[in-house]
Amino acid sequence: MNPLVKVVITLSGFLAVLAAAGWLGLQVQPKPFPTYPEQTPPLKTVELPADLPAPVARYYETIVGDRVPVIESAVITGRGALRIKGITFPARFRFTHIAGQGYRHYIEATIFGYPVMKVNEWYLDGKARMELPFGVIENESKIDMAANLGLWGEAIWLPSILVTDPRVYWEAIDDTTACLIVPFGEEEDTFTVTFDPQTGLIRAMEAMRYREATDEAKIPWRNEPLGWQTFHGIESPSPAATTWLDEGTPWAVWTIEDVVYNVDVSEYIKAKGY
Repeated sequence: MNPLVKVVITLSGFLAVLAAAGWLGLQVQPKPFPTYPEQTPPLKTVELPADLPAPVARYYETIVGDRVPVIESAVITGRGALRIKGITFPARFRFTHIAGQGYRHYIEATIFGYPVMKVNEWYLDGKARMELPFGVIENESKIDMAANLGLWGEAIWLPSILVTDPRVYWEAIDDTTACLIVPFGEEEDTFTVTFDPQTGLIRAMEAMRYREATDEAKIPWRNEPLGWQTFHGIESPSPAATTWLDEGTPWAVWTIEDVVYNVDVSEYIKAKGY
């Protein structure tokens, strides 16, 4: 056999083995993050506001009843899948929120359960900073706007604040749809929220959002519950998918495994890692 042919065959075999190993590595789920060391204290409750649009009132009556817990902070931990550059990686994540004010995201994309890419990102005091595998993004007004929508979109996991925060309000659209108006500094932004006519649960939250700092126009963006679980008496979406609608399929699926409410995160939200 021609030596060059032998080299080509050997190289092809090596690449096939490498591809198979890579595929196998992407099937292995990472271990969950350690349990957050503090526990949720007893939650105070307030009456559900009486002036909510009908589908919104039905949603809250379904997930918590006629009294809603007062939530000031949340630490949300889980695993899921992230599509990065066309490859879907198993992932684990921890999202830390000061309700309606700011967040920190820590995310690891993994192969064979080991992190190969890490994301640390913050939205604090109205400013976003993203430490990504490909560099740092900060001081970008469009990213600040996008992060603010992320803050309020993730409020679906601490849903009380969408009826207890005085800066937030709802406007009726029809029997299964409402407009959610949220603050952005001195301005406002909006979500269109659709509800399942059978269960009363949220079907999707959609908004117009910038994806990149260089985008000239906003892109339709959706948060979509794929299932529901109960944490501390609150029914919450898990898993949930996040989709840029111009891509057609979710770039992320988040499965919540633990939620801790109303613990002091004033220092933890500024930290790195889990």
